[in-house]
Amino acid sequence: MKVGLFIPCYVDAVYPEVGIATYRLLKHLGVDVTYPLNQTCCGQPMANAGFEKMATPLAEKFEQKFKDFDYIVAPSVSCTAFVKLNYPRLLKGHHECMTSGKIMDVVEFLHDVLKVDKPLGKLKAKVSLHNSCHGVRELGLSSPSEENVPEFNKIKDLLKLVEGLEVVEPERSDECCGFGGMFSVEETSVSEQMGIDKLKRHIDTGAKYITGPDCSCLMHMAGISKKRAMPIEFKHVVEILATGL
Repeated sequence: MKVGLFIPCYVDAVYPEVGIATYRLLKHLGVDVTYPLNQTCCGQPMANAGFEKMATPLAEKFEQKFKDFDYIVAPSVSCTAFVKLNYPRLLKGHHECMTSGKIMDVVEFLHDVLKVDKPLGKLKAKVSLHNSCHGVRELGLSSPSEENVPEFNKIKDLLKLVEGLEVVEPERSDECCGFGGMFSVEETSVSEQMGIDKLKRHIDTGAKYITGPDCSCLMHMAGISKKRAMPIEFKHVVEILATGL
C-alpha cells in the first residue's frame, strides 16, 4: 500500500508542525508514505471565490502528482472534501478524475483503513473536541446532530487511544465556528461573532486545548482567541496522536 501525503498550502505555511506530525505518525504505524515534492494548492480558495477555471489547472497538477498512489492522506478536512467532491466536476470533459476516490482525511484513514486500535501518544490534558463542518457533513467523521442517525465520532475514537487524555465536547458540539473560507472574508463581523460564541462554549468545558482535524477552523478560532486574550490553546488532532512517539 503506497500512500501519498498531501500537505495543503496553508498547513505548510502556517502549521508545518501538523504536516510533520502526520508524516511521523504514519511512519510510526508502518505506512509506506511519500511526500511528493513541488505539490501546490488544491484550488479550493479560487473555486470557492467563483473562479473555478483558475482551479482546474491546479486540479490537473494534483492529479499528476498523486494519481499513482493507492491512498492520498491529508491533515485537512476542507481540502480533502474539496478534492473528493469537486475534482470530478472540474475535470469533466478533460479526463476521468483519478484522485477523488483515493483521498482521505488522516483521521478517516487511521480509523477506517488502518483500523488503529493500539495505544498512540501520551498527553495528560483535557481537550475540547471541535467537529468541523466539512468533516461532519461531507466526510462523515462524526454523526451530524441534525440527522436522526446513531451517534459516532471517529476523531474521539482515536483520541481515546492517547494515554492521559480527557476528551470533552462543547454544547452544540457540531455547530460552525464561523470560518467557512470565503465567508470569513465576505461576512467578517458575523464570522467573528460565531467564532466568539463557539470559543466560549469550548472554554466552558474547562479544557486546556481545543483540538480538531482541520487547521482552518483552529486557525480562525486561534486568531479570535489571541485578539481577545481568551484562556485556551490549540492543537491539531494529529499533533496529539503523535505526542511522545
